[in-house]
Amino acid sequence: MKTIFITGTSTGLGKAAAKLFADKGWNVIATMRKPENETELSQISNVKLMALDVTDKEQVQKVVSDVLAAHDVDLVFNNAGYGLAGPFEGADEDQIFRNINTNVLGVMRVTQAFLPHFREKRKGMFISTTSIGGSVAFPMNSVYHATKFALEGWSESLAYELAPFGITVKTVAPGGITTDFAGRSLDLSKHEAYDEIFAKIYSVFSNPERRASYSSAEQIAEVVYEAATDGKDQMKYIAGNDAKDLFSLRNSVGQDDFRKEVKKIFLD
Repeated sequence: MKTIFITGTSTGLGKAAAKLFADKGWNVIATMRKPENETELSQISNVKLMALDVTDKEQVQKVVSDVLAAHDVDLVFNNAGYGLAGPFEGADEDQIFRNINTNVLGVMRVTQAFLPHFREKRKGMFISTTSIGGSVAFPMNSVYHATKFALEGWSESLAYELAPFGITVKTVAPGGITTDFAGRSLDLSKHEAYDEIFAKIYSVFSNPERRASYSSAEQIAEVVYEAATDGKDQMKYIAGNDAKDLFSLRNSVGQDDFRKEVKKIFLD
């Protein structure tokens, strides 16, 4: 029976992935900041809940050490993350650091902690949740995009250096997911000079017609499982029809024409 270690399993994609892998017969180590509040995953026999804040370096090292003492982990799914939206001018340094600390440094901490285990057995896989926002950009999300573009570049480079040790690196890049990400998992920066622009952009993002094209967390979890098990030499998995359409458009028309389309949607 294979074992997967997942971060950010309290809601959304992380929880859906934990349930799917468990249903497929995997041992699942499901981590979250407050496992004592979890009532659903705790009822699944092959899911083990553990407390983990990916911004806490000492806790990351301790949890990974404890897990590896009891389990031969095959796959690490770096999923913990959250959004930061709003004008960059209004983002204070603490907001910026927290977003980078969770979305980028948290992934790096967890990955680095597992590397000796995978390197020594010359086998293993890392999958990280990025976003279509790691390949295309929209207004009022600059810091969030910075974190997701960073993860894509980091993953691509890391894949080269780990391949000689039999270690695979992949990313799953979802589009919109019909979860509470925009509520529970979203921080906002504010600046009065941008209030009118932000209101216009937010109305586009929250338009019910736009949200109708989003995927469920369960649909994206299926893509994570595909990436984990298909045996393909493929690094990036674009997940969701909306993400695939955006990625295809960006690649077909180029950066500048894509920017013109984004301006029409959000700013005209």
